[in-house]
Amino acid sequence: MTDRHTLERALREAGVPEAYYWIEGVHEPTPTPPDFVYLRTRPGGPADRPVGGPTGGAAGGATEGGTTWETGVYERGAHEPVATHDSEAGACDHLRTLLGV
Repeated sequence: MTDRHTLERALREAGVPEAYYWIEGVHEPTPTPPDFVYLRTRPGGPADRPVGGPTGGAAGGATEGGTTWETGVYERGAHEPVATHDSEAGACDHLRTLLGV
């Protein structure tokens, strides 16, 4: 998958229930399900941390492209990150893996 819109379409076509996933800016179910896997830009990422700073790169803050992506699980009212990604495509692939599609 190269982008969130393509991923969402593929998940729909594969019959993945809409309440199982949340994709920032593309698929944000309302009301919010009690638990789901998610893909979002990393909170406190690019806008808060300069590239090359103490937490720069894939392990922490902003990347050269300007956005760090996060995949994870939302349970009991809390986001639990599983991984961070340097690219939207990498995050999309990982979310698809988390959903077993």
